[in-house]
This record gives sequence, structure tokens and C-alpha cells, in this order.
Amino acid sequence: MIKLSFCLTRKSHLSRSEFQDYWINKHAPLVKSVSKDLKILKYDQIHCQNFDYLDTLRRARVPEGDFPHDYDGIAELYWGSWNIFKNINNEKKSRDAARLLWEDESKFINFDKSPQMFSNIKEIF
Repeated sequence: MIKLSFCLTRKSHLSRSEFQDYWINKHAPLVKSVSKDLKILKYDQIHCQNFDYLDTLRRARVPEGDFPHDYDGIAELYWGSWNIFKNINNEKKSRDAARLLWEDESKFINFDKSPQMFSNIKEIF
């Protein structure tokens, strides 16, 4: 199984709560509606939180200087294999679904500050 982790940063005109509300209530149903076309097996949203009392825990790992970038969320999408993933764009309905998601994401995600990472899943337990 492979996974796409998409570390999300909101557009500057949105608060974190506005971003997360749109993401869960508008974007998630859209992803679900095209998941079969894109052969997505699983989709998780991780809604990041930031509380002052958590800074002590963060400071234990970054004792000096600025903290690393604070993301607003992480999207995790799963496919069965690299072969399935690399062939998604061979079908028009998949290309149309991907374009639909990209158009919606461009409303609330700052792509310049939202890296993606593809990985193999190695289940440990």
C-alpha cells in the first residue's frame, strides 16, 4: 500500500478554524464523491492544533530558535500499489476528478507552503 501525505497550510485570508471547517465539511465530501474514480482506498484528515501549553513539549525537541512550520492539517490518501497510482491519469473520469479536487483545494490551501510526500507503508503492528 502507498500513501500520499499532504501537509496543509491554509490561505492567508482564512483562520485555522475556517480552513478546517471548509476542509471537513466541503472538501471531504467532494473527495469521497470521486474516490472510486481516483481509486483511493482510504482518506484521513489530521486537524492540527496549537495550544500554548504544547510549546513546552515542542521546546524539548527544538530547544533554541524558531519552531518548524506549523501546518493546519495533514491529508493522508492511500492506494493499493504504485502501479494503480501511476495509471490513474489514463482514464478521463480520473483526470476530471483530479481537476475537480485541485480546483476546490485552490480555494483554501496555500500550495507554496504545503509539501507532499509519497511513501510505502510498512505496518509494524
